[in-house]
Amino acid sequence: MNESMNDIHELHWIMDMLQTIEVGLVVLDREYRIKVWNGFMENHSGITASKARDQSIFETFPDIPEHWLRRKVESVLLLNTRTFTTWEQRPYLFRFRNNRPVTGTEPYMYQNITFSPLSSATGAIEHVCLLIYDVTDTASSRLKLERANAQLEQLSQTDRLTGLLNRGTWESLLANEFERFRRYHGDCCVIMFDIDHFKHVNDTYGHQPGDEVLRVVSALLQDNLRQTDIAGRYGGEEFGVVLPETDQNGALIFAERVRKAVESTTVDTSEGPITVTISLGIAELNEKIADYLTWLSQADKALYESKEGGRNRVTIWQEKTA
Repeated sequence: MNESMNDIHELHWIMDMLQTIEVGLVVLDREYRIKVWNGFMENHSGITASKARDQSIFETFPDIPEHWLRRKVESVLLLNTRTFTTWEQRPYLFRFRNNRPVTGTEPYMYQNITFSPLSSATGAIEHVCLLIYDVTDTASSRLKLERANAQLEQLSQTDRLTGLLNRGTWESLLANEFERFRRYHGDCCVIMFDIDHFKHVNDTYGHQPGDEVLRVVSALLQDNLRQTDIAGRYGGEEFGVVLPETDQNGALIFAERVRKAVESTTVDTSEGPITVTISLGIAELNEKIADYLTWLSQADKALYESKEGGRNRVTIWQEKTA
């Protein structure tokens, strides 16, 4: 009698513990009916244990990834072995709202899950236990760190004023395009351009209006880029663009489009409206070019010819013959 009472008390303690632990506990049978549903699951789902019991997990939670869960559970039942899944693999199984004050910005609870086989008295594996751990704090901290690192990496690669690639990053990608050409060939052009009489703009209006001119020219450039094009601020008022899979005729069309866009745009600044023009030089890549610096130099020389020719124009580099 005493032994029986002790067993009852022990069972009561176990059931009480399972109800109050800060871990979700779900037991499913082979038909994916819910057999155990503890307090954690009640609190976060709003569904009581009495209502959940003997209901299909997929009918109770239609947004659960059925194919994925079946594959996990069937593997546990077949192999009689425990398995895990982490929030990095799948952010959650149950779409519970996040209610932690520290990580209140996260829209839902991130979850780690353990799947364990449960043996019956006969030794048969008829049930699977799911333990759902709320790891939102850990996941949120990791994601914030990753976002911060990504932002720092982006800042290290871009020009803060214009949002374009900075010189080092752009030139590195230019070198990559040159190496790709050496392997696979294909058309590719580089364009160098700068803003005409930009020193006069700074001297007349000041550096803040000059910065606004740089931002507007950069925005006009970005508006005309394809996804594969690579644009950067080379320094001061000088810009560079790499146009993969583009011959010099295509590059000329692009350059004229940007030139006309800049010419027809008025930049509104605190010191009054400003209009500027740009001069551009194009160099098409070919097998005679020894390295990317030579390629870049050709575009720069073509830009200089545009300057010498009266500015606000495009020049294509042509090899001089004796």
